[in-house]
Amino acid sequence: MSEHNHVVSKDGEVTMNRINEAVERIDPQQREMILNNFQEFKSYLSKRIELAQKIGLNEEQLAVATEKIADYLAAHEEPRNSEEQLLLELWKVGNKEERHKLAHMLVKLVQD
Repeated sequence: MSEHNHVVSKDGEVTMNRINEAVERIDPQQREMILNNFQEFKSYLSKRIELAQKIGLNEEQLAVATEKIADYLAAHEEPRNSEEQLLLELWKVGNKEERHKLAHMLVKLVQD
């Protein structure tokens, strides 16, 4: 896969508008497994955040990326469990600032 398909380039530049494309490239069976179980979702997100930190993303960049992923999930995926339903409801009622704070909290949730 060429570099233009990745969210992060070799020089560490993050292309946030490619996050949706990256999420859509996840194998449908794997996506189902991740989204059907909240612990799996947290584990998957934790691994991705750990990887992002290793390549130098800071907390703000992680929150922005998490925000983009949450926007994608809210628009394209139905909640599969009560935790996802709660997150979706919070996402829908939150304004931009509140959603950004929730993204920060999701990053913290999976880092602990």
